Amino acid sequence: MTQPLTANVILELQPGIPQPPLTLGQMYKSACASDDQTIVHWREIWLTNMRKNKARFGSFAQNGVGTIFGKMDGRPCIIAGAGPSLALNIGKLKNRPKTMGLVSCLHSFHAMEDAEACPDYYVTLDAGPITVEEVTEGGTKTADEYWAITKDRTLVAYIGTHPELLEKWQGKVVFFNAPIPDNVLRDEIEKIEPYYQWISNGGNVLGACMYLAKGWLGSPTTIFIGADFAFSNREKRRFHAWDSKYDASIGNTLRTSDIYGNSVHTWPSYWNFKLWFDYVTMTLPGFYINASESGIFGAYKEGNIDSVKQFTIDKVFEMFSLHEQLRYQAENPSVHSRLSDIILV
Repeated sequence: MTQPLTANVILELQPGIPQPPLTLGQMYKSACASDDQTIVHWREIWLTNMRKNKARFGSFAQNGVGTIFGKMDGRPCIIAGAGPSLALNIGKLKNRPKTMGLVSCLHSFHAMEDAEACPDYYVTLDAGPITVEEVTEGGTKTADEYWAITKDRTLVAYIGTHPELLEKWQGKVVFFNAPIPDNVLRDEIEKIEPYYQWISNGGNVLGACMYLAKGWLGSPTTIFIGADFAFSNREKRRFHAWDSKYDASIGNTLRTSDIYGNSVHTWPSYWNFKLWFDYVTMTLPGFYINASESGIFGAYKEGNIDSVKQFTIDKVFEMFSLHEQLRYQAENPSVHSRLSDIILV
């Protein structure tokens, strides 16, 4: 695959490699490196949020992800992150093949709605109040207009989600629990409600989107967009598909190679997220396509790992709708025209 960066520059993908320069054990250990710090910081916040959400919604189990089990059985699903490359192809999502599902990180809500993409599900994992303002950050509508749209949307939310977000959400809310390696937290959650519909996520919401699509909805083919795990180096250094507060001061970063072999910046935490995704593609059966057309998903200095297929979103749409070229022949078998002269190979 080649992709134009500017009128005068063509990007070419790195060659494929069968394995990354790290063992699976090293990848997993790195991906879990910050678990202890995260748990210490968030434990009481999670529990406080869970108690409030339990008081408002009642049983998590009766409103859990089990209620949407198998909704995409056998269908391909787009998993949309909020990385800078989302701006490259978000406008094409409203014309995706009819059989193709769409699961989006909640952080991209305003962008998805502005693009009329209409995701099947939005997913939120974070427990802080920042999730409320992020719903409308960078959008073209007022906050009230965006919240009004939620009445026709489904939110898949961690049971420890910030209560204010759930209060503002006007549509359906579906809950999940997350496997967190902390016995104290697990014991306290048991007291609130024993609830075992897990979504493993690698510590990030895009991971939750993927697990939802594959594990609960039943999609064997996952197609990623906006999954950069790195800052953009196209126009200016930014971390989302829109200007955000995170771009003002990027802090400590590391350099690595993107899928074209170019040097890019990323945060150490997002490098670990990327390792978790790469690890999953090498250990969990499925067909993984990165249609972000940018970023570091599956990329190393040595090349791009074979378990992550790198395609443009246009090529993906063509792949899953190739039969549409023969629709005229299917409906008009006895009529000869230019359309009936189409032969695929």
